[in-house]
Amino acid sequence: MEAYLLDWLNLLLRWLHVITAIAWIGSSFYFVWLDNSLVAPTDPELKEKGVGGELWAVHGGGFYNPQKYLLAPKALPEHLHWFYWESYSTWLSGFALFSLLYLFNANVFLVDRNVFDMSASMAGGTAIAFLLFNWLIYDAICSTIGDRPGADRLVNLLVGLQVIVSVWAACHLFSGRAAFLISGASLATIMSANVLMWIIPGQRKMVASMRAGQAPDPIHGKRGKQGSVHNTYFTLPVLFAMLSNHYSMTYSAPHNWLVLLFIMAAGALIRQFFVLRHKGVYNWWYPGAAVLLLLAVIIWMSPAMQASPAAPVAAATPAEAAGAATAASTSPSAGGFAQVQQVIQARCIQCHAAKPTLMPVPGKGVLLDSPDNIAQHAQQIYQQAVVQKSMPLGNMTHITDDERAVIGKWFESGASIK
Repeated sequence: MEAYLLDWLNLLLRWLHVITAIAWIGSSFYFVWLDNSLVAPTDPELKEKGVGGELWAVHGGGFYNPQKYLLAPKALPEHLHWFYWESYSTWLSGFALFSLLYLFNANVFLVDRNVFDMSASMAGGTAIAFLLFNWLIYDAICSTIGDRPGADRLVNLLVGLQVIVSVWAACHLFSGRAAFLISGASLATIMSANVLMWIIPGQRKMVASMRAGQAPDPIHGKRGKQGSVHNTYFTLPVLFAMLSNHYSMTYSAPHNWLVLLFIMAAGALIRQFFVLRHKGVYNWWYPGAAVLLLLAVIIWMSPAMQASPAAPVAAATPAEAAGAATAASTSPSAGGFAQVQQVIQARCIQCHAAKPTLMPVPGKGVLLDSPDNIAQHAQQIYQQAVVQKSMPLGNMTHITDDERAVIGKWFESGASIK
């Protein structure tokens, strides 16, 4: 019953997160498009009112005429629509999902002792610190440099360097899967904090000044605009990081931090193309460069490029050496079901049993505690443990290459359990 309820909680949180993210990204993309599509009004009455740009659009059988004021209208309407709950609810639902899946199972999902040996509590604290300190560093860059005239390029360069260092650090501290997710969550935290700390407070100050009959301070609009621009370029990289946990070939790559940075850069280039397109500029160099980056990553990660002459396998630990599965892998009969079952018993059953010892519920609901169950999931076992080498997660049970070979030979010989 506990596993059943946890699955429902996981499903509902993920669904909520996707719904709110669509609402936030949709409104964000719409306003970026709108801001870049406005044209100066020709109507003297609109100019007199202080309108700096307008747009005529047709949608759903109706005509729309959005207008943007140079700073603010002379008289504010009583009711204003504020766009912020989409951002807050996306971050809150995402953090709740991250807590349920990763923080509460830090020893399984966050820690890879082949990357960095740390305790589960240290891993959870480090993950939260990553989110916090990335925002603090970003905010310090924008606050100390961003207000200077013509400083946008320097700010963008420093923020880009921050992203590079952050991704490298994440991939050298956490398991690959968690590192990609935490890197995306760090950018998402910056995006939501921009809304919470600068965009909405600045807008509230502008409204308060106008209602008091005072001229709004333009710095609030400038800082809010800066955060909004950064958010739009972060969006596609964040989306990839959120989806990457389904594709272990990316986060399990030998230099996974470079893979993540290249794909993030491709996302930012694609976004730049659309931003310019909204202004009527079709610069195909940006999507062209994005495609080249993606092709380079695909070729670099391909099995043909990764293949290399056989190297000596590192010596097994005493516990591994004592395992019958490792010993059996060197025998002529290696690959038989008896050896496979021994490997699974030693390396997989901790997460894939009715009552797993390393997780509250069986991983993905897959049970490997009987020959029939092993046969039922033979394809998944082969893909995850042999081809992609993404299981066990973080290799926390220390499966060896020889043991993976036992599974591989068994599956390629027909996956018989007799």
